[in-house]
Amino acid sequence: MKKEETLEIVVLDSRPLDVGDLDWSELHALGHLTLYEHTAPEEVLARASAADVLLVNKVVLDRSIIEQLPKLKYIGLLASGYNNVDIACARERGIIVTNASGYGTMSVAQHTLALMLAACNEIPLHHESTHYGEWSSSWCYWKRPIVELAGKQLGVVGLGNIGYQVARMARALGMWVVAYHPDKAEVQRKGARWVSLDELFATSDVVSLHCPLTPETTKLVNAHRLSLMKPTAVLVNTARGALIDEAALFEALSNNRIKAAALDVLAQEPPPPGHPLLTLPNCIVTPHNAWSSHESRSRLLAIVADNLRSFIEGKPKNVVNA
Repeated sequence: MKKEETLEIVVLDSRPLDVGDLDWSELHALGHLTLYEHTAPEEVLARASAADVLLVNKVVLDRSIIEQLPKLKYIGLLASGYNNVDIACARERGIIVTNASGYGTMSVAQHTLALMLAACNEIPLHHESTHYGEWSSSWCYWKRPIVELAGKQLGVVGLGNIGYQVARMARALGMWVVAYHPDKAEVQRKGARWVSLDELFATSDVVSLHCPLTPETTKLVNAHRLSLMKPTAVLVNTARGALIDEAALFEALSNNRIKAAALDVLAQEPPPPGHPLLTLPNCIVTPHNAWSSHESRSRLLAIVADNLRSFIEGKPKNVVNA
């Protein structure tokens, strides 16, 4: 990049990241910045046509779009995932594509622990019960058993950065940790015991998913693995919804084959009205917001700005289409 050029920087969907509480000044300093909160598919070409740089979260940039943007030099993802961008087409046209990762590790780990505790302590059920006035007629009661986690086993599927932090937090509660991860040596280095997937599901009191979604991991949690779980076990997912066969999970929860599920992600997002899992009292669902603390979003924006600055300086980093 020639540093004397004024870059036209267009953000097509800032709203998933920013609710009005973030500072975009670092990006303003790198060029002429135009922010759109949302961009509908039919608006993409018109808004992107003059851009040297496009920053996107969920907006789809497929081949039909990219090939009509001759000025475009750089695509920056306001996220770690990049399945909404045609990477091959960008590579063919010499367009650098970068992503951001690592920004939400502690926030997602914290949310995972919160879901685990909410399910094991039956917090949503008893919160609702007290608001309905049931506490007024009884000094102390519980509508479903509360589980003490000290001495219980956590099974972590995927012991990357987030999985490791969840394991660390769980140990502080007195839990034992086992893990399934492609690199057995990595599991040992991080202080956990490697087990097979089937052993993990069969022996764990809580199973927490932290692996990427790939063809191999799609519906990793299926009817077979759910059948291995203890009837008192809890399944937690803050990774990707499609890791779970949702029909099989609905069946297992409906028949109390496992105690509960606590999910921050679903296979289809946003979910359609009447999604079966949303009808179950033993399934806690949050709206894919584990990553969304102010601290996490601020780190994400800083990484995005640093990625673009590095590109301008001729030293691109976090490139996903090299």
